[in-house]
Amino acid sequence: MKFKTIFLLSICLIFITSCSNEKNVKLPITIQDGYGPFESSMGGISPYSDNENDPWKKTHLKTSGIPNDWTDVKIGDINTDIYQSVYQDYYLGNITKERYNELQKAWNWEPDSINLSKKPIKSKIAFAFGKDSLGELRMIVDANNNYNFSDDNIFKPTEINPKDKLNNDSLVKHNAIKISFEQFSNNKIIDVSAPLLIVHMKQYDMFMSNFAQYATTKLHGEEIAINSNNFMDLSYNKLGIIKVSELIEKGEKADRQTIVAKNEYLEIKNNIYKNLGVKKNENVLVLEKMDLPKNQLSSTQIGFKAFDFSGNDFIKKTPISLVDLKGKYILLDFWATWCGPCIQEIPNLKDLYKNIDKSKFEIISIVGDSPIVDLEKMIEKHSITWPQIISNDSNKIKETYGIGGYPTTFLLNPEGMIVAKNLRGTELEKEVTNLINK
Repeated sequence: MKFKTIFLLSICLIFITSCSNEKNVKLPITIQDGYGPFESSMGGISPYSDNENDPWKKTHLKTSGIPNDWTDVKIGDINTDIYQSVYQDYYLGNITKERYNELQKAWNWEPDSINLSKKPIKSKIAFAFGKDSLGELRMIVDANNNYNFSDDNIFKPTEINPKDKLNNDSLVKHNAIKISFEQFSNNKIIDVSAPLLIVHMKQYDMFMSNFAQYATTKLHGEEIAINSNNFMDLSYNKLGIIKVSELIEKGEKADRQTIVAKNEYLEIKNNIYKNLGVKKNENVLVLEKMDLPKNQLSSTQIGFKAFDFSGNDFIKKTPISLVDLKGKYILLDFWATWCGPCIQEIPNLKDLYKNIDKSKFEIISIVGDSPIVDLEKMIEKHSITWPQIISNDSNKIKETYGIGGYPTTFLLNPEGMIVAKNLRGTELEKEVTNLINK
């Protein structure tokens, strides 16, 4: 018995020690309605395609109850969790394995890293719009998620002008629709709700929406706010977090460049934590406490080391490594040949590159999601002379930097630290000139 007692005590001590050395911190999250300290974005929503060969046809919701006097009726849905829906549709046979694998690759998503339900789950919200008997645009949302519009309110969508500065907090307050749906949490399907904002841009005949909901938690007395994919969905697979104490005191919204994305770092009480994301199944935010100082950590955040990478110059076919360029200011320019704003920026980059001291400054463009033949045409058409590297499955530069849209730029100092992000045009020229002439 004495031996067993000592043995059990030893196991307990080992367990306690391992727990005390645990670097990952799990923080329970509380869901809040609204946008909190964040500036919100809106994404376009579209009705179902009438094409019989639409690969998504089997995923369309079967609804009823649309007013009989409506004409030009269109039906669609808004997804609260696209990952859950695609995962489920694959196992239900609604989409092919090939399509499923394509989406995994496009989203840089590993299904095994997210706990999802294979059982049917109501994660989509149906909507319909059309013209009433007077020819006026009207809309209806299946707010209670019973696939029947007859018990839902008909409304005229709020019209917005994209040129105007929008106050989404005010729009939500007066126009939000409280919708019900299901989530997979603690290994079971639960009923939840959220405010949904839908607006209409008449000049483009386009509907936009977002979910006005975020989450909060605390660490060492510091409140942390969390948004899911810029309010486009509620999966929390793509998320941003921020400390809110200073913002609350000033009554301000967070600067987008200060929002900490997944796998980026948050500084709290002289400690640095890596944002490992939200485990939705457990409803916790997971942070990893780092041992290294800030200047030894690589990230896409201002004040951190840029990720090293290597690739071949598309123009000269010579190898390029970021570490070999230390000693110069470097502009990393992520772009695509089909990206309008990227193409508009080319003349500005040409002028900057022509007039700058290249012993102190270099531009490295990383091209993603673009056919080689299109890149060749662009280089010739615009007489591009600075290095171009194609991000591919071998070097994975785009994935390493977590690029979700183009153009995205990072300005590095001679030590390889990020000093600015997403500068363009005269703003970029002014910043580079000031740094070089210090």
